[in-house]
Amino acid sequence: MKTSDISEFDRYLFHQGTNYRAYEMLGAHFVEKNGRRGVRFAVWAPHARSVRVTGDFNDWNEESHPMTRLEDGEIWACFVPDVPEGAVYKYAIEPQWGGPYIMKADPYGFFAEKKPATASRVYDMSHYDWQDQSWMDRKRQESSYERPMLIYEVHAGSWRRNADGEYLSYRELADQLVDYARDMHYTHIEFMPLCEHPFDGSWGYQATGYYAVTSRYGAPDDFRYLVDRAHQSGIGVIMDWVPGHFCKDEQGLRRFDGQNLYESDNEQRAENWEWGTTNFDYGRTEVQSFLISNAMFWFDEFHIDGLRIDAVANMLYLNYGRKDGEWTPNKYGETGNLEAMEFLRKLNAAIFQYHPQALMIAEESTSWPLISRPVYMGGMGFNYKWNMGWMNDMLKYMSLDPIYRKWNHDKVTFSFMYAFSENFVLPLSHDEVVHGKCSLISKMPGDYWQKFAGLRAFFGYWMAHPGKKLLFMGGEFGQFIEWKYDDSLDWHLVQQYEMHAKMQAYSRAINAFYCDNKALWQVDFDWNGFQWIDCNDSENSIVTFLRRAEDREDFLVAVCNFTPEVRYDYRIGVPEPGIYQEVFNSDEERFGGSGVKNPGDIPSQDVPWHSREQSVVLTVPPMAVLYLRRMRQLSAGLPERSRGAANETPGARKAAAGPAAASGGVKTGKKTAGESRTKRRKHTVGRTAAGKSRSLAGKK
Repeated sequence: MKTSDISEFDRYLFHQGTNYRAYEMLGAHFVEKNGRRGVRFAVWAPHARSVRVTGDFNDWNEESHPMTRLEDGEIWACFVPDVPEGAVYKYAIEPQWGGPYIMKADPYGFFAEKKPATASRVYDMSHYDWQDQSWMDRKRQESSYERPMLIYEVHAGSWRRNADGEYLSYRELADQLVDYARDMHYTHIEFMPLCEHPFDGSWGYQATGYYAVTSRYGAPDDFRYLVDRAHQSGIGVIMDWVPGHFCKDEQGLRRFDGQNLYESDNEQRAENWEWGTTNFDYGRTEVQSFLISNAMFWFDEFHIDGLRIDAVANMLYLNYGRKDGEWTPNKYGETGNLEAMEFLRKLNAAIFQYHPQALMIAEESTSWPLISRPVYMGGMGFNYKWNMGWMNDMLKYMSLDPIYRKWNHDKVTFSFMYAFSENFVLPLSHDEVVHGKCSLISKMPGDYWQKFAGLRAFFGYWMAHPGKKLLFMGGEFGQFIEWKYDDSLDWHLVQQYEMHAKMQAYSRAINAFYCDNKALWQVDFDWNGFQWIDCNDSENSIVTFLRRAEDREDFLVAVCNFTPEVRYDYRIGVPEPGIYQEVFNSDEERFGGSGVKNPGDIPSQDVPWHSREQSVVLTVPPMAVLYLRRMRQLSAGLPERSRGAANETPGARKAAAGPAAASGGVKTGKKTAGESRTKRRKHTVGRTAAGKSRSLAGKK
């Protein structure tokens, strides 16, 4: 890590809001002066009458090491010789009105004491030897837009704990978590905030040390080792980052030098009453330098691959989470925070200038336009945005009893009205499995068997839907209880209960299938990568669509059945004549399914369907998703055959379907399937599917 002088030019840039590596100037840095090695301390405190540095190296004597106000009148600095690495310190700040010192941790400190202690620690950031050059080189040559992105969201303190119930260290996570993510075929790990924070229950979203990776799990170089190990295993690392607000703890940024400094002088702007925190003042240029430098710091010094920016709506809207009388419109009489808008554009422009392949992902929960469009196009400059609308619609839909889903079919299809308006990430995040919302599998209706089938079907639809993917830990093996930040995931479920082990195997398999098939990710943000086959079969709660790669001949057909009934002789249109095969099926027995499949070749027929000249006939498994691929063209002279004729006799198929089907009373596809539902045997998961019975209900 480079240490810069506190030069007039660097100070000028800092006050202009354009010193994007202010951490090289401010904070505690090892330097040599007059032949002696020591630490140069520097802090921005414009309202202070005086500032002193105090710590264990001077027995916390508040008078022994006064700092000098530099020419700009706002930055204070001093050199203290012979300070060892790991020394503990704070700034003793005398407010303008005198009185007792205010004791503050270093806003630019690189390391901190473990909670509940609150001081900063001196740390040398210059001695880690990175081993990830091949990853960094490869990343520069690839575009994330045209690559698979399957993000595993992790809370470092509760993913897994050791035998004593203590946190795993960064280095232990480097072995266990990275190996697990690689085995499960995740492309990225996203950590919930790792900036230093005092309260475990904030999950890291209320920080005091923006430049200090939390000491709960080790030292900064230990976290570097974790990132390095992930990169060597081919896995990217994303960090949650919170530039929207900060906590009010005494050692933190609030009223840092006795007066509002990092927060606005306008109480309405400064106070975040809903969360009990304080908002940053985005119009203050030194705060811009602080925050942009902090984002740059994680890319520069920790080689992270992206930032997920939390609560962007809280930044953009003056009235976010506020009652009437608690906010004032901007100068145009509107709700937008003009300073925050300008800050976000400035932030993203700076990051992409120095790190063109960065992932800047906005967690923005409204319909604010152009979030993931470049600044020069009038956008906010992020390159990805969480699709909160899709998430809310689909979780509501999947929580419905299947009998009611046909009247809520729009929740499955509506996302395609805006799917390509932004570069979306489809999140199934921690926010959806806390505060009484239930775990993902607990949201699924029905008995024990049906819950797992529903989650598999949901994941199958999710993988085929355009957009990058994010899943919170525990969802991949169907953890039943809500996430608890102060305990480990229920890994014993995988070890002791068959269905959880099969759910994990399903997640591993569908993750691998996703990563291996360009059609599911190469054209994620354009209509060229997606096409409906049928979005109107609400009666059967089935949707069918295509995903295409850049090579238009490389495509998959997705068939998604959101009811617990098998659909026999279900006809769908296909884009090209040829021989199709079922290449993935969420209802396979190895995944805990009922085993309803379409084995062998599925030749297309010259039967127009769904506005296409060719069609195929399928058996659609219950509460499941299957993918088809055209394997080859039809051979010359191949007689037209139904799907059933290719693999079984028509009489046997009709007998299996029940008396109504045998008499020709059940029609297929989007026309009249289900009209004779009361006249034929229902094939219902959890009841008759593949011999599964209600004895499984409630079993774990």
